[in-house]
Amino acid sequence: MELKELEARMHAFVAAKGWYDDDSPKPQTPRNLAASLALEAAEVLEHFQWREDARDLDALAGELADVALYLLQLASISGIDLEQAILAKLEQNHLREWPDP
Repeated sequence: MELKELEARMHAFVAAKGWYDDDSPKPQTPRNLAASLALEAAEVLEHFQWREDARDLDALAGELADVALYLLQLASISGIDLEQAILAKLEQNHLREWPDP
């Protein structure tokens, strides 16, 4: 599945829940989405608290999906083509010098 199709499915889900409505109790603003993204990323980290490996891979997968969905939505409503941003960042990192630790 292409990234744009995932993005479209994400928007359809959010719209179906009414979260894009002006009177939504969960306004889908860039600030709110960025906060939600950070919170979900922290939930990913919880799976590794006090250990090196996650014990419940299904639960970890769910948290990673939450992070990806918030990232897709934040990029989309901010007018950022996430696929292009990722490709540009990969190219930038490829050209970057990485010092040894």
